[in-house]
Amino acid sequence: MDWGRAKSVLIFAFLLLNLVLGYQLWSNIREGLRTSADVGDLRPETQALMEEKKIKLGTSIPSETPALHDLTYKVKVGLGKGERHELKTPVDSKVVFVDKELQASLGGVIPELDEYTLGAVLENEFILYRMAEGRPMFDVKLELFYSNQKITAYKQDLIELLPSDKQAAQSVLSATKVVTSLIENQLKNGAVIEEIKLGYHGQIFNSDTQVSAPTWRVLLEDGGQYYMNAISGEVVTE
Repeated sequence: MDWGRAKSVLIFAFLLLNLVLGYQLWSNIREGLRTSADVGDLRPETQALMEEKKIKLGTSIPSETPALHDLTYKVKVGLGKGERHELKTPVDSKVVFVDKELQASLGGVIPELDEYTLGAVLENEFILYRMAEGRPMFDVKLELFYSNQKITAYKQDLIELLPSDKQAAQSVLSATKVVTSLIENQLKNGAVIEEIKLGYHGQIFNSDTQVSAPTWRVLLEDGGQYYMNAISGEVVTE
């Protein structure tokens, strides 16, 4: 056995575990600041269906129902089509978990960095979402690539929010209704709901101007995801 190589693999696995645990702690602290519901708040028949289909809820159900409206924005760098930029000086990957440290390390390098917030930790990559009115725009991302605990490169979607057309804000559907609908109509047997988050999402057209609607995003443990329009209740799977 090549012990040197095995040792390197173990060290890398340990470092990746530290990053994941750090993200989970960061996420738990942030979510803990919000009020939430749980399975007991679902209708008895929905709970019974969960038991029958062996569907599990691995996160809390947000209880917020704010009044929101569509966002209109102009794309400055094509969504998902941005160029990968290598950093001249890599920075410690741990800074991504502390906004102040991230800004100090990369704020002078990455445009509008203060408009993005950490959303996911993947193998060799951090995903940050553009924020608007305090909520993530799921279609507008900043990807930070890391290796050996160093952020080495980034790829960024850049947009410009446009003035609203005086559209009246509407109260969003509750996350409890969203979860109930998915359990009853969409989720397969054995599904595990990992995250429920309110943000903005829209169909991307071949245009410089895009519209993003208030949307509940539900992530599953197996990587599946559902987007439900938080006003109309229309569901889109991706």
